[in-house]
Amino acid sequence: MKLHEKIRFIRQLKGWSQEEVANQLEMSVNGYGSIERGETDVKLSRLEQIAHVFGMELLELFDLNEKNVFNLIGDHTQFHHSLISSSSIEPTDFKHELEKANLINEQLQKEITYLKEEITYLREMIKSK
Repeated sequence: MKLHEKIRFIRQLKGWSQEEVANQLEMSVNGYGSIERGETDVKLSRLEQIAHVFGMELLELFDLNEKNVFNLIGDHTQFHHSLISSSSIEPTDFKHELEKANLINEQLQKEITYLKEEITYLREMIKSK
């Protein structure tokens, strides 16, 4: 995966538009788009800014490849991630990461259930008025 493809991949993974990232980088959308298309030779300082906007270290951006495992934890607006190289991780670590993901999923399901109940309650209150 080429560097510009990694940048596009992470932006899309976060669900951000090119415009959103360009604004955070204080550059034009066309300028940022040319980075994602690999048309621009990007300076190291700009790559550091991009990594910062994505909430990651520059080395993590360079190390990203198809064999990495993403551990994404979201709060609906902000995503935090850690990259774990599949070549340096033990099977027990994968099991641990899976357990963590399952716990996060369970908590999210509880939150969804609570919010659905809250919506139902609020709809009933509105109907009764």
